Amino acid sequence: MPKDCLSYKETNYFTSLIIDYLDEKETLKPFYNRFPNLDNFKSQIGEKQAFFTNEKRAVLVRELNRQYEKLEVSDSVSKNIESFSQENTFSVTTGHQLNLFTGPLYFLYKIVSAINLASELKEKYSEYHFVPVYWMATEDHDFEEINFFNLNGKKFKWNSHQPGAGKDAVGNLNTDGLDEVFELFSAEIGSSKNAERLKVLFKKAYLDHSNLTDATFFLANELFKDYGLVILDADNKNLKREFLPYMEQELTEQIAYKTTGPVTVNLKEMGYGVQVNPREINLFYLASGLRERIIEQEGRYFVNTTEISWSREEILGELHNYPERFSPNVVLRPLYEEVILPNLCYIGGGGELAYWFELKEFFNAVNVPFPILLLRNSALIETDRQNQKRQKLDISQAELFLKQHELINRKVRKISNIDIDFSPQKEHLVQQFQYMYTLAEQTDRTFLNAVKAEEVKQLKGLDHLEKRLLKAQKRKLKDEVSRIAALQNELFPNKSLQERQTNFSEMYLEYGEDLIPALIENLNPLELQFKIITFGKE
Repeated sequence: MPKDCLSYKETNYFTSLIIDYLDEKETLKPFYNRFPNLDNFKSQIGEKQAFFTNEKRAVLVRELNRQYEKLEVSDSVSKNIESFSQENTFSVTTGHQLNLFTGPLYFLYKIVSAINLASELKEKYSEYHFVPVYWMATEDHDFEEINFFNLNGKKFKWNSHQPGAGKDAVGNLNTDGLDEVFELFSAEIGSSKNAERLKVLFKKAYLDHSNLTDATFFLANELFKDYGLVILDADNKNLKREFLPYMEQELTEQIAYKTTGPVTVNLKEMGYGVQVNPREINLFYLASGLRERIIEQEGRYFVNTTEISWSREEILGELHNYPERFSPNVVLRPLYEEVILPNLCYIGGGGELAYWFELKEFFNAVNVPFPILLLRNSALIETDRQNQKRQKLDISQAELFLKQHELINRKVRKISNIDIDFSPQKEHLVQQFQYMYTLAEQTDRTFLNAVKAEEVKQLKGLDHLEKRLLKAQKRKLKDEVSRIAALQNELFPNKSLQERQTNFSEMYLEYGEDLIPALIENLNPLELQFKIITFGKE
């Protein structure tokens, strides 16, 4: 199975912040501790080992075992869970929302990145054990972000009208209404062997479980249990009790806001976009059908849009008695993860790493080790037929990632039997007008503006003629143009990266049980390059 690589910069789909991080630009080094290479994990291991106590390990193992009670647990998963009780075991973690049927394809890439990184670390540091962990974002409440998936260019959407949709933590939502999605999905995929497997997987996940947390837990376990993936639902009273001192600090000292605020200013001044802006209090309050942020005003604490309020003493009492009612937001969630897991590395997409870059000073202020940050694998999956089409059209791998009009214009210019590039004529025209400027300077300077206007007019005329000629050639070469556009549309649905649009089921229909093993084989998280994987050819 051939595999090609491009630099992330060549794809034109990644921000300057991520490109500069991968290039290890000096200006970004203050925003992270260690770059993700194998040698740097040795120091990270020592730092985390000193922080993560045996008591924390005991709580983690106990809660993981409870969460897996209702599932079929593979030997590799069971061994990984029990290994957390040992001082030489560490995790590498990725997180993801509870997207319907995994959502976009990159869900698989995230988890494969974690699985493969754990394997690489084991080869390098054989005296330690490394566990890939999937952190389920069960407490997120943005229902509209997770209630659909795309298959064959169609959107399969869960139209739930239950009161908690959009207000409550999504993990609490019941699965009512997903039988309708199942019927549409079943009709779409047909009755092949791979289609029947997908139907069974969807049905067992969503129709045989009563809430979205349990459904997603089952689904992820079914897909990756053979690779030792440990899944964690951190919406848990005993795990949050471990995090209680940090939540108390957040309520009373607002350290996250004070430390990350200046960092976001620095990032903006450096020309980078800021992914999240910290609030004064980065905690939500959870109740039945409710996840709403906590606000402090004049020494009193309020739950936004409700009548719930406390004095300082009352809210601290609520926290100590019911830690499960307090939910970290996107700023505090990374700290929660690093407090309850013996974690070495967080693996995420570009947007996720962007907000982690804001947090190093916060972690330092509360004396929690800051993890290594690794960009998840990204990939384009193509068939051998598509690869052959690309070669016949004389399109390079890098050219595939151009905007479609740029790609078509480039190829039309290349295959046309006439020269459609008027650059030499424009250059000659500019040189002629240089003489006119000199002449105007020597005779009457008032003519300079007139000369400039005439130059602009004639250059625009050449631009117009070039565009008309290019348009005419596109019509003449419409078959080639059509094939180029069709190929790119197949590989870049909605003119976006395939991994951000397409659901894994589309690939599974084609490749079945070979899909995940092929990703495991071809995606190396530490190569830090965009992968192009061609299926169907040895």
